[in-house]
Amino acid sequence: MDVNKKLGFGLMRLPLTDQNDEASIDMEKTKQMVDLFLERGFTYFDTAWMYCGFNSENAARECLVSRHPRDSYTLASKLHSAFFNSLEERDKVFQEQLRKTGAGYFDYYLLHGIEAGSYPKYEQFKCFEWILDKKQQGLVKHAGFSFHDSPELLDEILTKHPEMEFVQLQINYLDWESEFVQSRRCYETAVRHGKKVIVMEPVKGGTLASVPEKAQQLLTGMDPEMSVSSWAVRFAASLPNVMVVLSGMSTPEQMDDNTSYMQDFKPLTKEQTDTLAMVADVINGNITVPCTGCSYCTDGCPMNIAIPKYFALYNEDMRESEEKGWSASSISYTRLTEEFGKAGDCIACGQCEGVCPQHLPIIRYLQDVTARFEG
Repeated sequence: MDVNKKLGFGLMRLPLTDQNDEASIDMEKTKQMVDLFLERGFTYFDTAWMYCGFNSENAARECLVSRHPRDSYTLASKLHSAFFNSLEERDKVFQEQLRKTGAGYFDYYLLHGIEAGSYPKYEQFKCFEWILDKKQQGLVKHAGFSFHDSPELLDEILTKHPEMEFVQLQINYLDWESEFVQSRRCYETAVRHGKKVIVMEPVKGGTLASVPEKAQQLLTGMDPEMSVSSWAVRFAASLPNVMVVLSGMSTPEQMDDNTSYMQDFKPLTKEQTDTLAMVADVINGNITVPCTGCSYCTDGCPMNIAIPKYFALYNEDMRESEEKGWSASSISYTRLTEEFGKAGDCIACGQCEGVCPQHLPIIRYLQDVTARFEG
């Protein structure tokens, strides 16, 4: 992998033929995006068992593996603790991933979304040793894990498992000093242990692609030719120990933009980084629910509530002028409730909060959504 090509293609938010069905991947558009990505010299693709309604790994096979030589790209996938409860199930998932992708082996393989609640399960089923065994068999080239918790827990894991080669962390300029995500401190912990870092959520689920006007003015003042989202991706890529920055691109236009400015990547200056800190302050003053739209919370929701979609609408609506009297968000909310459960249908079972990588108080936020759109 070319160390200067730090952009990775995250196969999590692929173009869809039906926006209400995350499994309805638009394969033709995805093929266009894959081809452009490779054509411009980038090679890193990231998928996972449950991405795109469990269809992302199939898309990797159809759009990438079956159409390009195996040595022309690197492919990463992951084992998530929610989808196995025995040693046999753990191996069954891995074998099925190999079948679905058709890749023969994974260049990078991760234990997925480790946090305080899931870490004991990975230890119980000896997953760290298991992934090294896959490496010895040649089925995995590089072993690591993705992480959503405190720098203290990350230090504990890396101290116990120095054999892990890399860590995937949520890093963006909005979360860099966040007391919840703690991007900076987690990054510094990985660096202290000598681990390379792969970055996820550099644009925070699209939040940093569409920013308040004051924040946009600050970004435009630095360089009017650069897209708003480019600053987020380049911030993460500018960190010395970052190996790859994953971007979940959903359109050919996003692919064209990201690959254009990352082809000849130059790290941000201190002045630019300092300006991004000011941009973060502006954005934090305008965001009501800091949801990244990962949708981990929706798979097990007994009431089929479209949680990330409702939070996105709520954030949009909260930016509307009170004098306006109506908003497109409220109309969109009503339409969505014809297919999904309403926010007010929440039974407070808590499963969503248990899997949220951002550790959001989802139940309370759903109550706010209910008051906003159903009151």
